Amino acid sequence: MTTTQVPALGARHVGVGVTAVVVGSLLFAVNGTVSKLAMQAGLSPTRLVELRSIGSAVVLVAAVLVVSRRLPLPRGRQLVGIAVLGVVGMAMVQWLYFVAISRLPVGLALLVEYTAPVLVALWARFVLREQVKARVWWALAACLGGLVLVAQVGDGIELDTLGLLAAGGAAVALATYYLLGDRLVRARDPLSTQAWSMVFAALFWIVLQPLWTFDASVLADDVALPGALDGAHLPLWVLVAWIVVLGTAVPYLLILVGVARLGAARTGVLGMLEPVAAAAAAWLVLGESMTAVQLVGGAVVLAGVALAESARRGATLTPAPDAVVSH
Repeated sequence: MTTTQVPALGARHVGVGVTAVVVGSLLFAVNGTVSKLAMQAGLSPTRLVELRSIGSAVVLVAAVLVVSRRLPLPRGRQLVGIAVLGVVGMAMVQWLYFVAISRLPVGLALLVEYTAPVLVALWARFVLREQVKARVWWALAACLGGLVLVAQVGDGIELDTLGLLAAGGAAVALATYYLLGDRLVRARDPLSTQAWSMVFAALFWIVLQPLWTFDASVLADDVALPGALDGAHLPLWVLVAWIVVLGTAVPYLLILVGVARLGAARTGVLGMLEPVAAAAAAWLVLGESMTAVQLVGGAVVLAGVALAESARRGATLTPAPDAVVSH
């Protein structure tokens, strides 16, 4: 991994980038709750991630054809890397995350998954022999400590073994995504890297469970919305469309806008807001209530983000630009 150096930019330029990353992170956070509703309505985690991958691949490839149509297709080792990124870093991350939130509270699942930055830092320090600033370690500790409070670990939560294993697997796959994505985007733009990796994720699921084995009529079923939206009903296909467009394609593009203006390191730090926002969304919609302790945890995460932000110019912990979040 390399340190991303961000040149001095105008306040407006930076403000647009920060706004884009924050909005993208909020959309990813809401996606966790929408996905859980879709699975409670009858879609299995594997089928939901397949539909998400196929739909997102279509949207992102269309964007590539509009924005980067002259860019050559990936070949050779780069093609192999993008394929691994798609299967391990996207298909596996999304599937394992969906399995985790289907069996655990959203906040707890994200707590386990968001140990991925720690795994990346450990890999950078002890395998790549890179120097990681002490302030980054303290910031990561603060963020994870705050997420423990947000998830209320040990406070009446029944831990599901399969859910915890899935969340842990998602953390390993996400760390792989950060590390491999960082290498790939040195030779390609983030948008096309994201798009073609999503194509491989879609192909992976199509091979595992062909579309003709899916009873598409289930998408017409009505879904009763809980919590603050109690009494409202939506067809299941609307939830799936939200997951594809507003839960994947749009937030990824917003994250890319942020990367272009802020750099990968700063964008990755701001992306740590997602678990806190996801817990809040689950509180409002799913009734996974937040206590005063969880609110304090959210404040601790924000403090950790601010601490890491202050160390960004020298930090070596740098998520891949197109892999800031993968939900």
